Amino acid sequence: MNMRTKDGNIDYKKLLIQSGLYLVLFLMLVLIVIKEPSFLSIRNFKNILTQSSVRLIIALGVAGLIVTTGTDLSVGRQVGFSAVISATLLQAATTAHKVYPNMQDFPLFGAIAIVMVVGMVIGALNGLAVAKLNLHPFIVTMGSMTIVYGVNSLYYDYAGGSPIAGFASKYTKFAQGYIDIGGFTISYLIFYAMIATIIMWVLWNKTKFGKNVFAVGGNIEAAKVSGVNVHWTLIKLYALSGIFYAFGGFLEAGRIGSATNNLGNMYEMDAIAACVIGGVSFYGGVGKISGVVTGVILLTVINYGLTYIGVNPYWQYIIKGLIIIVAVAFDSIKYAKKK
Repeated sequence: MNMRTKDGNIDYKKLLIQSGLYLVLFLMLVLIVIKEPSFLSIRNFKNILTQSSVRLIIALGVAGLIVTTGTDLSVGRQVGFSAVISATLLQAATTAHKVYPNMQDFPLFGAIAIVMVVGMVIGALNGLAVAKLNLHPFIVTMGSMTIVYGVNSLYYDYAGGSPIAGFASKYTKFAQGYIDIGGFTISYLIFYAMIATIIMWVLWNKTKFGKNVFAVGGNIEAAKVSGVNVHWTLIKLYALSGIFYAFGGFLEAGRIGSATNNLGNMYEMDAIAACVIGGVSFYGGVGKISGVVTGVILLTVINYGLTYIGVNPYWQYIIKGLIIIVAVAFDSIKYAKKK
């Protein structure tokens, strides 16, 4: 957006529309630092990056759907389902009340493959319903959210109905491990998030699939005329999203050290909010991977900061809800007239 008027002066109205949300978040950060100056520390910076990592992987999954004017309310429940599956497969052989006592040592990457396939299938079914049945993504994913939670709860009950823990050391190390460089530690999670970001950046910017996604989001009728297979593009996009949610769930269970059927609840709120904060428009056809990364980090900084200064968790929900409304409001002002 051009920030200057015809006579060359700065258009403060446009500047406010373009940057107003970032200004609000920056002011919140300033207030947090004023309240607790120790917030600005290397330790907190590392914690924020680590906490951002799984959230970023999940947000990268939902970002493409928003580009196509869609959404996904089943994000959190898919994350939880993947977490529970991973937890039951990767318990240590010596764990008491092991879900599968006769299973000695399940391969780590075998578990990753299984949850990714499950996520891909769930996502593909969502995409199929959106593309072939012409149903609104909100309704489709609301239904799948409920179904996945029901299936996950049944499986969780079968697993004993109590938190699943006692993971094999290889799983714990994979999710909680870190690299030590001269006393400075970097979590493995940060590297996984970087790899996921690079993969999605390449898909969005260097492949025909990425161009098709933005074409569908920009103008679906024009995309059809241009020869884009809209149905197949949407199905692949939702399947890809399911894979990212699944890997996020796998990491989240390992990071926390246990899993229940309620893990992942409301994760979709943070993922969608981060995307919109990062400039991925609900009006479709607009978004950058760098924006998604920025949105996730900003939202994590605010979440972490509010917790750091002792803000009541219920107030945090209110604040995050307001951030979402403000983000969508600015998005509407910026892009509504273009549609």
